[in-house]
Amino acid sequence: MDLRKIKKLIDLLEESNLAEIEIKEGEESVRLARAPKGSYALAPAAPVYAAPEPRAAQPMPMQSPTEAATGGSAKLGNDLPDGHIVRAPMVGTFYTSPAPDKPSFVSVGQTVKAGDTLAIIEAMKMFNPIEADVSGTVLKILAESGQPIEFDQPLFVIG
Repeated sequence: MDLRKIKKLIDLLEESNLAEIEIKEGEESVRLARAPKGSYALAPAAPVYAAPEPRAAQPMPMQSPTEAATGGSAKLGNDLPDGHIVRAPMVGTFYTSPAPDKPSFVSVGQTVKAGDTLAIIEAMKMFNPIEADVSGTVLKILAESGQPIEFDQPLFVIG
């Protein structure tokens, strides 16, 4: 596909209210998506044509009624410090740093302000920042970098 056509598609996307455009010409295809405000998008360096290999299904642990009612916090036990719990706004993969060779956004004991980026969640090739919704000190980080997380899963405790 011609670079000029791609630039015209980008202009069309910017001028319209469309969130996404996908064009196919023969075996070539281009998909342009507008990133929601405040999120990060990672563009692939080269076109990807192979579909990912399917993974074997993993059995999900059953939740007790207490865990279901508390959003799974019963699994965490009483080792959870008192404070504000920052929960996952979506399902995805949790990352504590912007890249594997970069330092973490925050660490335990660090003071944060409301709006500071604590981590990112990758969902559907989009990197979404997880921001502190209160100011305080990071008391505990409850998820590990690279770990798949569920919606509403506790990620941080801020005191």
